[in-house]
Amino acid sequence: MAIAQSAGPIAAPSPEIRKINSADMRESLAQGWDDFLSKRGDLIFVGILYPLIGLFAAVVAFQGPLLHLFVPVAAGISLLGPVAAIGFYELARRREAGLESDWSHFFDVPKRPAWDSILGVAALLVIIFALWVAAASAIYTALIGPAPDSLGGLLRTVFTTPEGWTLIVVGNLVGLCFAALVLTISVVSMPMLVDKDVDARTAIDTSVKAVMANKGMMVGWGLIVAALLVIGSIPAFIGLAVVLPVLGYATWHLYTHLVVR
Repeated sequence: MAIAQSAGPIAAPSPEIRKINSADMRESLAQGWDDFLSKRGDLIFVGILYPLIGLFAAVVAFQGPLLHLFVPVAAGISLLGPVAAIGFYELARRREAGLESDWSHFFDVPKRPAWDSILGVAALLVIIFALWVAAASAIYTALIGPAPDSLGGLLRTVFTTPEGWTLIVVGNLVGLCFAALVLTISVVSMPMLVDKDVDARTAIDTSVKAVMANKGMMVGWGLIVAALLVIGSIPAFIGLAVVLPVLGYATWHLYTHLVVR
């Protein structure tokens, strides 16, 4: 008698997606703020890591030929926000489950069953960030030409020439596309991978379906995130020490609203 051979692992079905409303978004933000307040003594120093990354990016971008990439690099750091926030997803998960959740558990994400998939999605977001910087550089070169030799020269070119204003408009539109892509593939996938043992493809597919089912609400969420990141970046990225943890926790709660677990 022939013995049937397995054709390989069967992909798990995507979880059911909920339709959310503005009340769900407000509740997610309120819950994120509550999580931050309950952990503020433990996590301020962890939140400082993200501003330090931003400052490092600024220092690198201000070096000679990379001067014109300062704004794209600083703005593009937000594309890596979901990677920086995975520790906050873990703390929110533990708090929700009634488990101990002090600052040390921020670093427990590698112990999660889907760690390999988390790394895969993180690598994808790093690639998208690199593509954004490359695109921004190409747009600058196509519209203006060689990189400026001083900050003053860069500001004069950008704000006093037609090419500079075209750069602002085109650069922001292209950046918006990259931001929308990151939001679509990560808003559910990263917290979901921290929450349960699923593969990266299932997590990303669920994230895309959740965004497509809630287009209006997710556009609103993206605008809220963008506004808070801009506010947190002024001055010198210091405010991100508060904004990043709050958004990390809030995104976890948004995930719990979006996906039937």
